Amino acid sequence: MLLTHRKRLFQLWRIAAHYRLDTHLPLADTPQLQPIAKMIKAHPAAWGKKHQPNGVKLALEDMGTLFLKLGQLLSTRRDLVTPDIIEQLVQLQDRVKPFDVDIVIAQIQDSKHGLGQSLNTLFTRFDTKPLAAASIAQVHTAALHDGREVVVKVVRPDIRDQIVADFELLRDMAQWASARIEAARAVRIIEVVEDYRQIMLNELDLNFEADNTTKMRNNFLGSTMMYVPEVYAASKNVMVMERIQGVPISQTQVFDDLGYDRAALAEKGLTIFFTQVFRDNFFHADMHPGNVFVEILPEETPEPYRHYPRYIGLDCAIMGELSNEDQMIVARMLLAVMNNNFANLVDIVSRAGWIPPNTDKHALTRDMRRTVAPMVLKPINEIDFAGVLMQILDIARRHHMSIPPQLVLLLKTLVHVEGLGRDLYPELDIWSLAKPILTSWVKEQLDPVHNMRKLREQLPELMLSTAQIPKLLDQGIQSMASQGARQDQQLREIQQIRADMLNDRRRDWIALSGFAISIALATQVIGWLSPIFYLLAICFVIWRILG
Repeated sequence: MLLTHRKRLFQLWRIAAHYRLDTHLPLADTPQLQPIAKMIKAHPAAWGKKHQPNGVKLALEDMGTLFLKLGQLLSTRRDLVTPDIIEQLVQLQDRVKPFDVDIVIAQIQDSKHGLGQSLNTLFTRFDTKPLAAASIAQVHTAALHDGREVVVKVVRPDIRDQIVADFELLRDMAQWASARIEAARAVRIIEVVEDYRQIMLNELDLNFEADNTTKMRNNFLGSTMMYVPEVYAASKNVMVMERIQGVPISQTQVFDDLGYDRAALAEKGLTIFFTQVFRDNFFHADMHPGNVFVEILPEETPEPYRHYPRYIGLDCAIMGELSNEDQMIVARMLLAVMNNNFANLVDIVSRAGWIPPNTDKHALTRDMRRTVAPMVLKPINEIDFAGVLMQILDIARRHHMSIPPQLVLLLKTLVHVEGLGRDLYPELDIWSLAKPILTSWVKEQLDPVHNMRKLREQLPELMLSTAQIPKLLDQGIQSMASQGARQDQQLREIQQIRADMLNDRRRDWIALSGFAISIALATQVIGWLSPIFYLLAICFVIWRILG
């Protein structure tokens, strides 16, 4: 199966060898990965080459968009990746190799997938030097004719085909893993790849990002926690939006210089995450440092507000949503963990249908308590979140647990959030902050007054639906009558077929009788041939019975 992708696999092998990734990554120190290190060194592209500075960043750029995304995810995981590699991966957030400005201008002026107008018509100023270059798009600054400062985002040319081809490779690898590795089946790895494929393809259409940005902006209008810039124009390959002044969330030293309260900032970030997941059911699923900024407050901002800036949310291409049922399941699971009630946790998982009916719940409870309980008592800087997650996936494998793909996307977002929080304020106690938020949300969902309010909001739609009841009843009666008429007709046709079969059978017996008389006469005339005629008669009768 993977042989169909041999050209791409050989290409990735060559890139890894050219940049000597074996000298950057601890492949030789891990027994399971030693064959990969040997393969990289064996390629002719590696012969005579030594360790290359910035090799990881350059290799991921050459490998393509999917590998750039992987690098962005790892750039928030200082607990998993060495500092020298982190420095390279951070550059993938907004310092990828740019593409030519002439292509940028052609994309903007394109009448089909661009804005269909000249630069002079659209802008009073357009800066040819890119402000940032990321895995999917490149950003330039400009000014509108009314004086508003904007950023212009342009999709990289000709990346769709490579993304589609790489996802075909990923899908085949997922199918191979799912057939052989129980943990891959537990997380529904094939569905996860397919879901992420659609998300990535949507990310190539800036109309989707514009809609998501507007929706999230409306969710936080007037908020003291987060600001989302306004979108002014959008097409498939181009988006024009408000320019903001902010500092990337990773630049913690700048926050210290500005006198920002990093503890309050970290708590605000976690509150924003839970607000997106539970209040709005619309969460940012690509929260690497290149997409999360903190606003710079003017010097005249009065005390104490100047120490508590808002977050700025960017790049809303990849967003996640949960069903109402999954929202409640996730909230109750988190509360069960925080309350150290792992029997309740397993009961919630069981009621959700994520484990088979014959699962040993006592053993599952014991495994979850042993793995997760120590994590609840630690601040964020002492939590090996990725390690705990891998242990949970191992438990899922052993107990045949099935995890929905959207929950996997939520876990990916949690990896981002935990990595950002670790850098911003390592002493953050995420559990004590999250518990009242979750408790309040669950109580609200179960509050009769809240449910009556929701019912009242939905009442006009319900009333419109009830207006269709007489019509639906009439259609149902007509359908039943029509179905009855069809059944009567089918019964008459069956009866006619049965009558035709009986008539055919009568004609057959008449023919058989005539044949028998002929045989009787023949036996009188040709005595020695009578056995042959008897045999033919028997064969004829058998043929008619079986026919």
